Amino acid sequence: MKILITDYVWPNIDIEKKIIEDNGHELIVAPNSDQSTLINLIKDVDAILFCFADINEDVLEAAKKCKVACRYGIGVDNIDIQKATELGIIITNIPDYCLDEVSDHVLAMLLNLNRSIMPHDKKVKEGLWHEVNKVERIRRLNKSTLGIIGYGRIGKNVAKKANVFGIEVIAFDPLLKDDDQENNVKSVTLDYLFKNSDFITLHIPLIKETKHLISFDQIQIMKDDVIIINAARGGLIDEDALIKGLSSEKILGVGLDVMEDPNPKASNELFKFKNVIVTPHTAYFSQESNEELQERVVGEALTVLQGNFPENLINRDVIGKNRSNIN
Repeated sequence: MKILITDYVWPNIDIEKKIIEDNGHELIVAPNSDQSTLINLIKDVDAILFCFADINEDVLEAAKKCKVACRYGIGVDNIDIQKATELGIIITNIPDYCLDEVSDHVLAMLLNLNRSIMPHDKKVKEGLWHEVNKVERIRRLNKSTLGIIGYGRIGKNVAKKANVFGIEVIAFDPLLKDDDQENNVKSVTLDYLFKNSDFITLHIPLIKETKHLISFDQIQIMKDDVIIINAARGGLIDEDALIKGLSSEKILGVGLDVMEDPNPKASNELFKFKNVIVTPHTAYFSQESNEELQERVVGEALTVLQGNFPENLINRDVIGKNRSNIN
């Protein structure tokens, strides 16, 4: 059988290649993830492994033999789930990998921004040891509140680690009906979270209802000197509103692992602020997490190709009508 990798962002695919070939299958690697390239390559493949490529309706329609599409990661907002289900294509993801990496990244940004680590480091290296400003706002963590928007696996991991610093944690999630007493997390409304958090971090998918969840109006009701962190999806925050909030000093700091433009130019206005940290969507990464991801994604594809349901099935409506005839 043929397995197509549409795109990847790690050094090599040696892990996938070995597993696939050891199981007697053929690996195809797309030279790029342009729609025309994918449509041409996907016509006779049995499985798709995709990362950030847009697996849209046209691409799926061309995948006449495909039985399973496996996402390298957690979110599945870059594949047309409805169309895949109609066509009988099983969709999988890896929802429980990189939990430590992303939650570590969020706390690293929070600590860095709150303590002004990078600006202070810059001043010292410029020979300005005695010029560091002591009037800037630095919070005592055990007197502060962290608001988590989206209380899934990653959100819960962030809460556990924030507890260690004595930070009060509140969370908004439509599925969180009661307080999480085990992790000392209070369930609150989104409006309450915006008004009462010193730090805000987002851990939700990007869908129509969540686009620009944080915009100008929401920033206006936040605490002065709020710190906002986004290691989920770029479109969750209106970046023009962020720029206004930073310019007016309403916002103390911003940590972004994702941006609205996935390929931001050096001229981006946000890059002019010393209290903005940006990383290139690397919060998920460690050697250990990446190797786990590569192995498990291939494993999910092979499981389906061998006639079994995967560990992590996204589109349960495909049961009974999938191309593999798995019931």
